[in-house]
Amino acid sequence: MTVAGNSFGQIFRITTFGESHGKAIGVILDGCPAGIEIDEAFIQSELDRRKPGQSKIVTQRKEGDTMQILSGVFEGKSTGTPIAMVINNKDARSNDYSHIAQKFRPSHADFTYQKKYGLRDYRGGGRSSARETAARVAAGAIAKLFLKTKGINVQAYVSQVGHLKIEKPYQELDFSLTETTPVRCPDVDMANQMIAYIKSVRKDGDTIGGVVNAVVTACPSGLGEPVFDKLHADLAKAMMGINAAKAFEYGSGFDGVTMRGSAHNDAFYREEDKIATKTNFSGGIQGGISNGMDIYFRVAFKPVATIVAAQDSVNEAGESVVVTGKGRHDPCVVPRAVPIVEAMTALVLADHLLRNRTTRVSM
Repeated sequence: MTVAGNSFGQIFRITTFGESHGKAIGVILDGCPAGIEIDEAFIQSELDRRKPGQSKIVTQRKEGDTMQILSGVFEGKSTGTPIAMVINNKDARSNDYSHIAQKFRPSHADFTYQKKYGLRDYRGGGRSSARETAARVAAGAIAKLFLKTKGINVQAYVSQVGHLKIEKPYQELDFSLTETTPVRCPDVDMANQMIAYIKSVRKDGDTIGGVVNAVVTACPSGLGEPVFDKLHADLAKAMMGINAAKAFEYGSGFDGVTMRGSAHNDAFYREEDKIATKTNFSGGIQGGISNGMDIYFRVAFKPVATIVAAQDSVNEAGESVVVTGKGRHDPCVVPRAVPIVEAMTALVLADHLLRNRTTRVSM
């Protein structure tokens, strides 16, 4: 049995490869239009936002995550051929996982991988490790460069850690402050509370979950395909494909069920040379197609499953065992999830832009 599901997208399509403790991880990006300026420094800066060891509130694995482009770029521009990128693993400590070679860690992919494939790479989770997302961020950076030529911007930030959350709507936040704190929360006072909370959780040998919000501005109307390839459906798939993601909602989301249709409907009006809506409970998407308003959504991430405390489990023989967490792990994933959410969003939008080339995309 083969491990399928390693590719994402239809035209702007990525295939990732590699394991957490293998020699390298990487990505092949197919469908990138020729002539896009490939800013390698920007790609590296995106990887630096995701990499481990960047602050005291994330895993202390020391990986430079230096990206090398192998093909598809000539004289600083995309050639239209597949772009291959690779990141060598430098600080893998496989011995940290030898104690769980035959054990199933609670809430990890150990049991399900073993049952599906008959074997598993226990070294850091192998293919199921969040380290694979570095490849997505590299490809997502190129998607961002493509979107930039269309004036489209993708911005994500941490809105909640545990019970601590921003109460302000995103329109009142200063996104320029997002990268000024290690937790990537643009509300500085709340960011400091979140950082202190994550540190206390880590000191207890435990973990905590959180929420990442994303906002897409200047997205043209007309992106998305009716029925099964709705724009919000593809965004949901992209977000739920990120490690530790547990929930996705866009627009008014679950809160919308408390409203009446008369209040929830987004009334249209003419704004200079375009049609807009007075409210945006639709989250920028109606009928599965972008309407030109801001696209906004939230992604909830669970507490990291690896904890220091002893946990009851079973081994491959079905015998009762005790599992203890070793190695280097994030006490909270959301600070490093921000660039991953942005990357996956950019990949979806880039793909739909290319799929939409022969249709009208503005009003």
